Amino acid sequence: METTSQSVTHRAWGKAIAYPGKEFSPTSLPICSGKIPEGLRGSLYRNGPGRLERGGKRMGHWFDGDGAILAVHFTDAGATAVYRYVQTTGYQAEAAADTLLYPNYGTIAPGSIWQRWSKSVKNSANTSVLPLPDKLLALWEGGHPHVLNLQTLETRGTDNLTQLGEGEPFSAHPKCDPKTGEIFNFGISSGLNSKLNLYKSKSTGQIVQKAAFQLKGLPLVHDFVLAGQYLVFFVPPVQVNLLPPAVGLSSFSDAMQWRPELGTQILIFDRDTLSLVARSETEPWYQWHFANGYLDADGSIVIDFVRYKDFGTNQRLKEVATGQTHTIAEGKLWQVHLDPHTGKVKAAEELLNRFCEFPVVPTAQVGVASRYTYLSLHRQDADISQELYGAIARFDSQTNTLMEADLGENRYPSEPLYATDTINPEQGWVLTVVYDGNADRSEVWIFRGDALDEEPVCRLELPGVIPLGFHGKWQSP
Repeated sequence: METTSQSVTHRAWGKAIAYPGKEFSPTSLPICSGKIPEGLRGSLYRNGPGRLERGGKRMGHWFDGDGAILAVHFTDAGATAVYRYVQTTGYQAEAAADTLLYPNYGTIAPGSIWQRWSKSVKNSANTSVLPLPDKLLALWEGGHPHVLNLQTLETRGTDNLTQLGEGEPFSAHPKCDPKTGEIFNFGISSGLNSKLNLYKSKSTGQIVQKAAFQLKGLPLVHDFVLAGQYLVFFVPPVQVNLLPPAVGLSSFSDAMQWRPELGTQILIFDRDTLSLVARSETEPWYQWHFANGYLDADGSIVIDFVRYKDFGTNQRLKEVATGQTHTIAEGKLWQVHLDPHTGKVKAAEELLNRFCEFPVVPTAQVGVASRYTYLSLHRQDADISQELYGAIARFDSQTNTLMEADLGENRYPSEPLYATDTINPEQGWVLTVVYDGNADRSEVWIFRGDALDEEPVCRLELPGVIPLGFHGKWQSP
């Protein structure tokens, strides 16, 4: 759909980000309805921008908010939650000064151009998490991860995972192979000609192998996909004009240019050697997130992802930070088939004619064929120019059908996460953190994985409002 603008009104979701989220210590959660399933044991972690202002000054983009982590631990005794900000050095400095000090994705640092020149970008640690056996990583694609205690969420500082050098960020969408335990990730080293850094880690997070690939200019690459033997990147035709943000004249967001004439670059790497196998170019599109990838019977790479016509989505996400939107820029679930030897697109089709985002598959199916994809989407009657996602759903790739959970008016779910039942591995649960704009509170909703169109089996009330966020992970015991 074309990117358009129209008059706006205030929607209920704006209340969820109007004020900074308030931390709370470990708290037993009361049950609003239903009961916690006996086989739901483990921890839910979610990350997102907990505060979008400091000292009365608003940040310039939703992506710039200080990261705050919600953890919900499910045990035989019930559910206990804790919510804490990641204590980055930037967060601590701005808290002490009670004002914004640093530039970021969509924010220009305060002061004169000479003062802005020397300011480094703040690591917001606000995008996703990676639970490891002995620690939780708070991820942000522009820097090193922060380490937190899995139970208390106490920040321990940054971690180079034994091999990350200066200027080698660890991005927010690592892929974990469910069979080998290996973790794959990337990071873009910025410059006039940037580098795509590839990392392979043990299940502990320790990086054991690295590689680098030269890119043209500085593109925006947010996610990638593990597909069997391959790591696949779609490099969209978004280029950063690095000079204005480098000298403090603009934010990175405002310096990004949509260059459709460049097309979408497809890069395929071998997961064992981290070497380039194939590269190609296809028509221009933009994507934030991939659902999954796998190899089909004839050896083709199959990739499911949310595809946008252009980069208008960035403007819409900038507007979210203000509490009201007017830009229409939405994506739909697509599938492409690639020749792994040439990188060429063999086929491409739209899978779902609904505006959606945050696609995920069960952890056990990462990198292999998965029948079900869980995602967030707009309610059927939503004004998509002004509303955020008000439903979650399960897409069945075998039947091409959608099972939808419409949460009702003024309720906004987070990305749905699948948790395998510890008693019956064939059964699973879908968890989402819901902001209820009618009651101005946040809850954890639990659905049966195969019955999203039924009432949640349990609703848990959180101690305070959790501002709308981005990504999370489920960690089994």
